Amino acid sequence: MALPKKKTSRSRKGMRRAHDGLTAPNVVYCECGEPVLPHRACDVCGNYKGRQVVNSDDA
Repeated sequence: MALPKKKTSRSRKGMRRAHDGLTAPNVVYCECGEPVLPHRACDVCGNYKGRQVVNSDDA
């Protein structure tokens, strides 16, 4: 089994793992005031970009 010749420093390990952090989801607010993920129709009122795309009885 292959082994590293040198110990990986804390700094180098941290630089390698710099992109592993989680990011919070971006949230926009619908006209009705509910938080919605971007580029998705609102679950409550069914609006997307100011127009009705899903019937409120379906949502």
